[in-house]
Amino acid sequence: MSIQLDVQIVSNSLDIPKASEFKNWADLVPIDYETSICLRIVDEHEAKTLNKKYRKINKATNVLSFPAEIPSHLQIDFLGDIVICAPIVTLEAQEYNKDLNNHWAHLFIHGILHLQGYDHEKEIDAEKMESLEIKILHSLGISNPYEAT
Repeated sequence: MSIQLDVQIVSNSLDIPKASEFKNWADLVPIDYETSICLRIVDEHEAKTLNKKYRKINKATNVLSFPAEIPSHLQIDFLGDIVICAPIVTLEAQEYNKDLNNHWAHLFIHGILHLQGYDHEKEIDAEKMESLEIKILHSLGISNPYEAT
């Protein structure tokens, strides 16, 4: 099946992948039904505001996922929202010597998996989620992002 994608870019960053790249990455994530996602690319102020409000952490972060909370009696195929902070993605790629486009792909795929209920709070869950991320990224020719470079 596939994911329809609504991309909102409200960041001033110039090195954001095209919407078509995000769509290609989304198509690689296994999903058993048709659904949609809203991807919002933001700057640090909005990322910090959302992180503080929803996670009680007063700093910007790279990616936030907000699974949709739709009552079961409604027939709406919406998986949720992903918010990615463009300046943080760029900073992390430089800091960890990662290819910028590959880091974008990783964080976006990571966000989609969170929307599907994957998490990394417990070690066994982290291994399952990371294993799937690595497999998807490998199909793009991207090496394991969890290995030191």
